[in-house]
Amino acid sequence: MKKMIPFLAGLFLLASCSSSKDYLLRGDEDKTMFDIVKRLNKKGTDEDATRAIAQVYDQVKQRHLKKIETYNTYNDINKWDKLINEYSILQNIFNAIDNSDAAARLVTPTSYVNELNAVKEAAAEDYYQLGNEFLGLESRENARKAHAAFKKSVSIVRDYKDSRQKMDEAYNNSIINILVNPIQDNSFFFNTGWGNMGYNYSNEYFQQNLVRDMGGKYATRFPARFYTDWEARRDDVQPDWVVDLTLRNMDIPRPAVSNYSRNVSKQIQVGTDTSGKPTYQTVHATLNVQRQYFNARAQLDLNIVEVVTRRNIAYNSFSDTYNWQQEVATFSGDRRALSNQDIALINNSNFNLPRREDILNELYRNIYPQVKNRISNEADW
Repeated sequence: MKKMIPFLAGLFLLASCSSSKDYLLRGDEDKTMFDIVKRLNKKGTDEDATRAIAQVYDQVKQRHLKKIETYNTYNDINKWDKLINEYSILQNIFNAIDNSDAAARLVTPTSYVNELNAVKEAAAEDYYQLGNEFLGLESRENARKAHAAFKKSVSIVRDYKDSRQKMDEAYNNSIINILVNPIQDNSFFFNTGWGNMGYNYSNEYFQQNLVRDMGGKYATRFPARFYTDWEARRDDVQPDWVVDLTLRNMDIPRPAVSNYSRNVSKQIQVGTDTSGKPTYQTVHATLNVQRQYFNARAQLDLNIVEVVTRRNIAYNSFSDTYNWQQEVATFSGDRRALSNQDIALINNSNFNLPRREDILNELYRNIYPQVKNRISNEADW
């Protein structure tokens, strides 16, 4: 028995070492470090965490410092995000240990708050200088880049120098005037009895809705002001971009006609037997249905052009289909066999064809969000 005691002690020591090695073998060292601190916060005498914390902390610190050394050799401005991230992780680990009595007794962490603040200052200055470079150049794209650089600067260091004022300056430099023309009909659609009432109204309505929904000349969602052709003439505005809308391949066919019949039946109570139980009779009817239907189609082309350079900003083609159908019916046989839906078809004795302007409005309504989003995407940054 005495010989077994050293053997059992050795097994216990081996098991303990194996357990502490679990921390050291984990792939995510940062998460392991925080897990150890949490474990010690719950139980300050935890043997596995106590044995592992110093080695894990040293590994974590050296790994991040090596990354920092590498990133400092980079010349592109994106290095600042990487450096800030590395120092932030190191400082978060310091804070976690420093705020834990149990962990702080076992390891002395290094604070990197000064290094982190210095890197942030250097990053904010670099982005500030980059913004100034773009601000001194013409073109909307350069103004956008200047705005992004100043915005990045204040996101790193709050209210860095006069970055916010220069953001406004860059924004104002990028504002363009966009003229939206009414829809031009190049569909070569010939009237075949559908009527023209409301057609011009639909074209102008589409244009006016776009300008209004974009914010008009008081737009604030993006750096652009929007005008109809009439408003641009009235305010003597010279547009930077022109939006042309062209209706093509308009097709509103005459309704097709199909006829079919279906037999219906129903059991109805006709009386009672001698015991008072209800008696039923099956009644029959034939429903003769005529269906009229058509599928109207429209294609709307969107073209955005920069006025001075004649450069094409965007081109898209949007299409939609409007499906219409209606049924009317007559019947023969016993009316009692008909359902409420059948009776409604019989009472609906006339076809009510939609007006051409109603069809156009429906097609426009479905295409409209796509056109609006496309213009918004180009006008926005």
